[in-house]
Amino acid sequence: MVQRRRRLLDVDTIVDASLACVDETGRLTMADLASRLGTSASAVYNHLSGRGAIIEALRERVVLAGMRIPPLDGTDWTGQLAAWMRSYRDALARHPRLIPLLTENTMTGGPVLRGYDRVAALLREAGVPAREVLLWISVLDSYALGAALDLAAPEAVWRDGDGELPALDEALRAAPGGPRRADEAFEIGLAALLTGLRHRLAAATGPVTG
Repeated sequence: MVQRRRRLLDVDTIVDASLACVDETGRLTMADLASRLGTSASAVYNHLSGRGAIIEALRERVVLAGMRIPPLDGTDWTGQLAAWMRSYRDALARHPRLIPLLTENTMTGGPVLRGYDRVAALLREAGVPAREVLLWISVLDSYALGAALDLAAPEAVWRDGDGELPALDEALRAAPGGPRRADEAFEIGLAALLTGLRHRLAAATGPVTG
């Protein structure tokens, strides 16, 4: 009798299969993952402690692979934040079905947290009070997540109103189509966020440099 060879497992193989599950189905269960790998859930646990650990490995794979971490080199802080936000949004948009899973899990991965530590340091250097740093990180994080979902949305997000919705119909006709709409909307919102932050800091402490 010929025995079927089991697929050799390692963390990268498990993460590859997990990402494929999420991209195809929008969910991640240990049963589905084990079936895709041709092994048992207990074999997966030998490499990653559970579903939460797998999601954090996915976060590290997807987000860190494309995210531009602020260099903290003394250059324009708004430019550094904008570059981080653009790269974050683009990385997430490649796997939009992963986003709901990321938001339900506590971030624990060292490399990911070090990236957020850089952002926190950049905000402090810009003059953001310590009490508001995490609040602004939450604002920026939420915006990047939503913008990534928008980039992955269907081209026709709103149907034509057939004359019954004149203001919306005018907006639909005037707006750029396809990915340009999502890109331009992201840039408008990003500029508004950063301008709002600069004005808030200026109102509290006087003119802000950078």
